[in-house]
Amino acid sequence: MSLDDWHFTQDMDEFLARTGDFLRSRPVMHNTPLTTLAKMQAHGANAHGVNAHGVNAHGAEATVFGRLESGGEVRAIAYRTARGRLTATPLAPEQADTLAARLTRLGHRISGVTADQDTAAVFAEAWRRHQGAAPVRDWWGRLYRLGTLTPPEPAPQGRGRQAGERDHEHVMSWCREFAADVGEAVTITAESWAGTRFAEKRYTYWETPDGTPVSMAGANPLVGGQVRVDPVYTPAGLRGRGYAGAVTVEVTRAALAAGATEVVLFTNPANTTSNALYQRIGYVPVTDFTGYAFSG
Repeated sequence: MSLDDWHFTQDMDEFLARTGDFLRSRPVMHNTPLTTLAKMQAHGANAHGVNAHGVNAHGAEATVFGRLESGGEVRAIAYRTARGRLTATPLAPEQADTLAARLTRLGHRISGVTADQDTAAVFAEAWRRHQGAAPVRDWWGRLYRLGTLTPPEPAPQGRGRQAGERDHEHVMSWCREFAADVGEAVTITAESWAGTRFAEKRYTYWETPDGTPVSMAGANPLVGGQVRVDPVYTPAGLRGRGYAGAVTVEVTRAALAAGATEVVLFTNPANTTSNALYQRIGYVPVTDFTGYAFSG
């Protein structure tokens, strides 16, 4: 395998034209690139105002999109955002090493990597060899896909309701609480909302019979035949009553009704309660994903 089998561009339209079929071929494993790249495309993420060194007017490197192509077929993709974080589809050790070598040759800085746990580990080791950067794990998630949806019995009293414009402030406040609970460093205000990963989702409440919201679930737009459920949040004082399971079933049904052939979600593997909950309602574990930050 040659380093030149990795092809990089800052043109997202060109990149998606070459890799779209590959990404859609495994919508479960590729759910993060599918969702993220669709959002970036909607916001016009092609590199504009970038100089010859790939740096924009604010001093940040442009997003760079890479594909591994051999024999006329795309074998893997990776992209590095302006913040320096690399996301990659599954890679064999040799593929990860050539990716690290190619990025090094091109002078691209990488602040961290997120991928399935095997890929993240082999790329982190390859980056250490090529750059001397020590990897530190900073995220761990377990990917689930829907098998057979099994609503909880008995279901808690109440009903699901799609959140509307009048609920926006409340949705933001619960997203803020969710981010704090999971240790996610993000500022969620009316001004910053559009730039966060919580924007552009469809949110659903589970309400008690008197109309009080007691749990909330978000869902990403349908892309590549898949929908990712994220986030699912119940305030601490209301947990343990079945609300999270009920609202997850609601958004899952809505995703299937919208045409999704796959519905996926991530959990914290250390949270035994949420992992047991999702399995009870029909979600099946696929594999773990890992993130590493690079220091040095």
